[in-house]
Formats: sequence, C-alpha cells, structure tokens
Amino acid sequence: MLEIIAVTLKDAIDIEQYGGDRIELVTGIEVGGLTPSIGLIEKVCNTVDIPVNVMVRPHAKSFVYDKYDEEVILRDIEEIKKTKAYGIVFGALTCEGEIDEALLKKVIHAKEHLSLTFHRAIDESNDVMKSLKTLLKYDIDRILTSGGKPKVTDAVDVIKEMIQESKNKIIILPGSGLYLDNVDRFIQDAKPMEIHMGSGVKYNKNNNENISKEAIREVQTYLKGHKL
Repeated sequence: MLEIIAVTLKDAIDIEQYGGDRIELVTGIEVGGLTPSIGLIEKVCNTVDIPVNVMVRPHAKSFVYDKYDEEVILRDIEEIKKTKAYGIVFGALTCEGEIDEALLKKVIHAKEHLSLTFHRAIDESNDVMKSLKTLLKYDIDRILTSGGKPKVTDAVDVIKEMIQESKNKIIILPGSGLYLDNVDRFIQDAKPMEIHMGSGVKYNKNNNENISKEAIREVQTYLKGHKL
C-alpha cells in the first residue's frame, strides 16, 4: 500500500486519480506536518474515496505537549470524528523522551472509530525499539517511522527489526527520504507492507510542486513487483 502526503484538495484528488492508496492530510509540511483546517479536512474527505488519515499536531515546537495542547488535540479529534476521515496521525513524547502514555490513552479513548497512526515522534524518542514495545500495548494500527534516522534508507536494518518485533500487530509504515531512485531497493531490502511518500512523488522532489502521475505509477509498479 502506498500512502502519500496531501497538503491541498488538488493534491488529494491527484493522489486518488493517479493510483495512491491512502492519503495523509497535513498542513505545514515544511515543519513536518500540522493539523489541517476543518474546511480542508471536510472537503478532502467528501471528495475522494480512498482513506484519509488526518494529522493531529497542534504545533511544531516539539512532541511534548502541555495541558493546553492536550485540550486542543482532543478538541480537534472531536471535530475530525464528525467528518468522513478514516483515521488520525498522532504522536507524543514525555520530557524524558519516552512515549507519553498518559496522553496516548486519552487519544485512543477519544478517537473511537478512527484508525490511529503513531507518527515520527517515535524517531525522536530515546530508544526506537523500546518505544515500539510500549506502543505494542495499545490500540494502534500503524507506526510511521524512519527508524530513528533522518532518512529511512539509512535505517533498513532497524525497519526490518521493527517489522519483525511488531509481529503484524502494528503495521510499520516506513517514510522519509524515499524517492524513485531508491524506493525499489528499499522495498526489496526491508519488505514493508506499506510505504509513505511525500516529495518523492512530486515534481522536482519539491513539496511545493504538484503530484507526479508518473512517479506514483512507477512506485506502484515496484510495490506490485514486491508483492509477487
């Protein structure tokens, strides 16, 4: 499965039309993604038929959230539940660099029917594998990760270990640094069930450019080849 980042309605429409399997809807892509407006969420979810996972991240200061951030996070989830969104993308750490289990429990309770992806906050935790073991205790569908490295292609062994450790309870969703010139090799080496791409399927590898039909179709060719 190929998940692709969308920051606009046109991105979302193009992703579906060109063969993407799922959308991660964000704003503020230059800071790693923030919660999009409710107008954008509603419009995208009402327009496309493929699943839409919505980023829930109130600011880019850090992944450590205070009680005021918590109020915003939970309020955003309440609004997202009213839309046709498939799921949310969320992550939080404590000041000590551990998974913020207290807030995670509240988010899981609040999300109800929504799917939950724990995002790359895990890559900034003290120990990626320890954090994975913590997350395995919870109702989480997938973990978006680069294996603790800026680029997932530098963490192939970690991704493989995470996939093995998760034992199919949580899907490991590798992302960050995947492009047409390395994604085929990465798929062959890591053998993930799903991958996550952003600028890698945009013209000139630029998040401010449009989605490339050719890039999506080429990546899907690699994924189908892997499945065979």
